[in-house]
Amino acid sequence: MSDFDDFITWTQTRLRDAETALHTGDPEPRLAIWSSREPVSVLGAWLSATGQEEVRELFRTLAATFSDCRSHVYDIVAAEVSGELAFTAGYERTEASINGEPRRYELRVTQVYRREDGEWKVAHRHGDTAESTTEV
Repeated sequence: MSDFDDFITWTQTRLRDAETALHTGDPEPRLAIWSSREPVSVLGAWLSATGQEEVRELFRTLAATFSDCRSHVYDIVAAEVSGELAFTAGYERTEASINGEPRRYELRVTQVYRREDGEWKVAHRHGDTAESTTEV
């Protein structure tokens, strides 16, 4: 398998599983796939953060608002691997409860990854609400 194929497989397994866990209320799998090196940043649809401490607190805050994830899909429309760096761009479609209220929404998401000790880690995330979002 090529580096690109390995990376895409990782996004559709470990990354997807971590995002599903976050939307069920568990931040630990997402924390595990995020870089522990600076810089890290999130420019989120709801909240933003820079630096390890802020980013980790943001994930815990988000997880506390989510529950009952019924579906989470990251439809990647562009991706590239170049040495120790990679990126993805696409649409996340999620059905989960937010503060106990069932919701369905779509985000446009771009993420930057770096390989650390042989494993892919997320270093940056930008997400905003896609125009086609409909809430349940």
